[in-house]
Amino acid sequence: MVRDAQATKRRLLEAASTEFAERGIAGARVDRIAAHAGSNKAQIYTYFGSKDALFDAVFDEMVIATVESVPIDPDHLPEYAGRLFDHAIEHPGQLRIVLWDQLERQGKGIRSLEVQGAAARKGEAIRAAQRSGLVAKHLPADLLHQVIGIVTTQAAFQLQAEASAAQRAELRASVVEITRLLTHP
Repeated sequence: MVRDAQATKRRLLEAASTEFAERGIAGARVDRIAAHAGSNKAQIYTYFGSKDALFDAVFDEMVIATVESVPIDPDHLPEYAGRLFDHAIEHPGQLRIVLWDQLERQGKGIRSLEVQGAAARKGEAIRAAQRSGLVAKHLPADLLHQVIGIVTTQAAFQLQAEASAAQRAELRASVVEITRLLTHP
């Protein structure tokens, strides 16, 4: 039987994403990940090297997917924050992975060159908006992290409280308004 390494890696990443979202890094077990992927622990170590490296791969893939599906619009940062909030609500597992990363790794930092490049492009877009007067110039260059922090906090609250549609709409509106107040020149 011919094995498809890419398909195996894909199944491992999907199973790991679910496991990490539900249990965090410390609580995740490679035997459960392998079983859910229809694989074995040896393949996790062969393809990723360690459980931490597997988490890094899941985290990087999630960040890249978010960057692609929610492109930044530095000319309209409040609306961008609203779309990012919507994305977090639609993908609660991804939000949980971000929260686990912050809790267990204190936001270890950007892991891959692709993610670093995406972050650099977003930062430059915000600095360009600052230079053109669309975004307050007195704000630090890492404004994007502040916006993401607002979104993450509000989206996490919504998940914890199992908010109604009306409450979600209110939380989204607060994300947009806080970002508008923060970035208004």
